[in-house]
Amino acid sequence: MTSEIQKLREITGAGVMECKKALEEAAGDFEKAKSIIYERGLTKAEKKSERATGSGLLHSYIHNGRVGVLLELRCETDFVARNPLFKELAHNLVMQIAAMNPQDINSLVAQNYVKDDSMAVEALIKTAIAKLGENIKVEKFCRYEI
Repeated sequence: MTSEIQKLREITGAGVMECKKALEEAAGDFEKAKSIIYERGLTKAEKKSERATGSGLLHSYIHNGRVGVLLELRCETDFVARNPLFKELAHNLVMQIAAMNPQDINSLVAQNYVKDDSMAVEALIKTAIAKLGENIKVEKFCRYEI
């Protein structure tokens, strides 16, 4: 049971007790426990969506000197803004914008994620919110192409 809790923590980023409760609720079924944690994380993300995002970062990406993207990704604290998971999210979002050329933020979050077609960009952001414990939002972005 302990190794399953640890494995579940590594995959989901959830706390020890949350993983233990999910495994107990799922009667030891690992995949079911993973989906329970994911659903709870999305619920928590929804609750955080109205909180102010006063910090964040700018992230840029240039592809072959022909496509450039600048993204302003917001969070609540500079502690999360410096977190590697937040920076990874920013990088994944600029790659998404470069590849798919969304016209605005609404169309960006509605798109399927290029690295995992079964997941929408909105779900990617909500997963990060659940893992990091803060509201995260795409404030604005611009894409240039030659």
